Amino acid sequence: MGADVRAPGVGEGRLDRARCHRRPVSAPGRCRRPTAFATALLLAASALTGCPRDTSSSAAPATGGWVYQLQGYEDDGLAAIARAPQRIAVIDLARDARSDLFRPAEISMVRDSGKRVLAYFEIGSIEQYRPEYDPLRADAGDLVLNRWDDWPEEHFVRYWDERWWERVVRPRVDRALEAGFDGVYLDTPLAYEELDLRLVPGWTRDRLARAMVDLIVRVSRYARERRPGFWIVPQNSPELRHYPGYVDAVDGIGVEELFFLATDRPCTEDYCAENLADVRALRDAGKVVLAVDYAGTADHVRAACLRYRAERFLGTVTTRELDRIAAPCG
Repeated sequence: MGADVRAPGVGEGRLDRARCHRRPVSAPGRCRRPTAFATALLLAASALTGCPRDTSSSAAPATGGWVYQLQGYEDDGLAAIARAPQRIAVIDLARDARSDLFRPAEISMVRDSGKRVLAYFEIGSIEQYRPEYDPLRADAGDLVLNRWDDWPEEHFVRYWDERWWERVVRPRVDRALEAGFDGVYLDTPLAYEELDLRLVPGWTRDRLARAMVDLIVRVSRYARERRPGFWIVPQNSPELRHYPGYVDAVDGIGVEELFFLATDRPCTEDYCAENLADVRALRDAGKVVLAVDYAGTADHVRAACLRYRAERFLGTVTTRELDRIAAPCG
């Protein structure tokens, strides 16, 4: 790829970006600190109109933001999410983050409440508790690369390898389609920054970024061929918008910690402004922005909600464990 389309700062290796991640109850959430471009998780959201049952790429209306819950579901079900006033919900493919997949009737119940429901899973890494992990280790161990330093139960992977697509990503998209989700919420595009280059001779950060965009584009094409209007929403790494194909492939972006770092620390570093600029560009391109900040004090919650409204983002202010339904921004 020529320098004219290279994402600004790719490969510079800034180490100060904080990012929080979710874990199931058996592995409590902790805050990660990866390299550059990892704090953004705002899904670019502008004016939202239409009904969630309409699977066109225009966004659904939203009341007070969105629901982001990956564990701790009430009674192991989705009734509480269905009752929530927000109009977009992101949940894991499985209630236990392992093999207990949510059933079509459960997803239909949430959709019937007037919500779009997006299935969360990772595309650039794999956690040891996921059902695909042991089989991969057994007969395709070379796909699994370096651990995420702050997360010893998670490894980055050769996400450009056809076996990763066939054995992990495509089956997960198929499960989301079969269960009736409205789209997918794709975590760890930032793997392109975190892979140990010593394990992938000949690869550069720029080439890895291009490969990640290619994977997101492939997910988009595959899913939309089967269900037109199926939403594709990557999490973080908004700088990937500079690569051809990315903007057309996505319906939004999720961004963590744009205004408050976990927990309750105002995000004032230079990268916060850089992330905001990239997210605004995606918003202005008509993409939905889902922002999540981790704060608990009333003043910080109020401040984040005011920023979401001013920026025309959908937002939620919650705990980094993502184990509850946060109150909607008023």
